[in-house]
Amino acid sequence: MITVHHLNNSRSQRILWLLEELGVPYEIKRYQRDPKTMLAPPELRQIHPLGKSPVITDGEVTLAESGAIIEYLAERYGQGRLLPPSGTPERLRCNYWLHYAEGSAMPPLLLKLVFRRVETAPAPFFVKPIAKGIAHKVLQSFVDPQLKLHLDYLEGELGKSAWFAGNEFSAADIQLSFPVEAFAARGGLDAGRPRLWAFLQRIHARPAYQRALQSGGEYSLGD
Repeated sequence: MITVHHLNNSRSQRILWLLEELGVPYEIKRYQRDPKTMLAPPELRQIHPLGKSPVITDGEVTLAESGAIIEYLAERYGQGRLLPPSGTPERLRCNYWLHYAEGSAMPPLLLKLVFRRVETAPAPFFVKPIAKGIAHKVLQSFVDPQLKLHLDYLEGELGKSAWFAGNEFSAADIQLSFPVEAFAARGGLDAGRPRLWAFLQRIHARPAYQRALQSGGEYSLGD
């Protein structure tokens, strides 16, 4: 039995969604973030040394990192589903998006979260204006332009095919769901980018996505 070590409001939600799409049985072991630091609890380090989510166990296999988990599960249990055939342009695009989602899209979103918290964090009165000014400058001069760059890129790529890897829904769309949802929560994505906005509506309407929400519980990527 596959066990998903599931942290609330985290990337592990898309692993639940993948398993629901594949129709593969799984069990959930739940972990809650520290309400002050928003970090995962130390118990997760007993499963994987980095103590982050997602992590799965499947028999003797313990695997972390969303892209690696998605590729492993789709290859082992997909029976040809969710991964385009090897050697095709669609498979190359799928592999690309599995890496892009965390390697390129998520860093500026994380920076946005961190520097917005710096802006609002408690601090001595003589330090707060300086910290707030630095955070605002970094957001304005670097982070926000990077977010716009990625949003424009993703919007344009969805103009090439119905889904990110081609005309069929794939693991790439599941992997990209987390950054796209984060863009909607704090990165400036709205209906002004109609392809990405429609992508969100389409994935949220999928029955497997809804079942994953029921399994995983509360899911919010706001600040």
